[in-house]
Amino acid sequence: MSPFQQNPSLTNQLLASLPPSEYQRLVPHLESVTLSLGQVLYEAGEVIQHVYFPTRSMVSLVSILRDNSMTEFALVGNEGMVGIPVFLGGNLTISRAIVQISDSALRMKADILKSEFERGGMLQKLLLIYTQALLTQVAQNAVCKSHHTIERRLARWLLCVHDCVQKDELPLTQKYISEILGTRRASITEAAGSLQAEGLIRYSRGQIIILNREALTARACECYDSVKREYQRLLDIK
Repeated sequence: MSPFQQNPSLTNQLLASLPPSEYQRLVPHLESVTLSLGQVLYEAGEVIQHVYFPTRSMVSLVSILRDNSMTEFALVGNEGMVGIPVFLGGNLTISRAIVQISDSALRMKADILKSEFERGGMLQKLLLIYTQALLTQVAQNAVCKSHHTIERRLARWLLCVHDCVQKDELPLTQKYISEILGTRRASITEAAGSLQAEGLIRYSRGQIIILNREALTARACECYDSVKREYQRLLDIK
């Protein structure tokens, strides 16, 4: 059993799912790094040099418009990896990967990941299945933005962040959340105030604390359960 499998709460679940032989082959190429808040892992139009397997950090994949405004279309935590264009053959993307929760991750050179992927085996299978799960998240995000209220979207998004980092205290500002969700800051302030009044969260400058996850789940839109079930079905992620 690999060290990852012995302590899955501290590691990346994709890597933890590898057979010991495949994991051991990757070990020399995995570098432990600390990701900083706001750090850009790759920029739109740039060739991706490294892929990242978050362990306690969280990364937002965002689309950037000409006026430099951005909207998040997917989150990546310890259930996945950042840099799927590398093994899909594109090598670059029109999106930006930006660190939203600072903490640890494992980094690998992109060319090594691509070579390992092309060998086949469980790594290839897991990465392809993860890509399907990520596409489900992207599609559901589009539906969510069009059909659900900002309060329900905020509740869902906070649950997703909580799942990614497994921490109750989330270093998030309302300004940043409004940018990520593509809505006005005043709308986030109102929605967060409502959730706080119900005792679901507590927020102050630069921090949101999850107080009642069960009740927050009840307030979230159906998209949260839909995406979570698909991740569980495909990747057996609890």
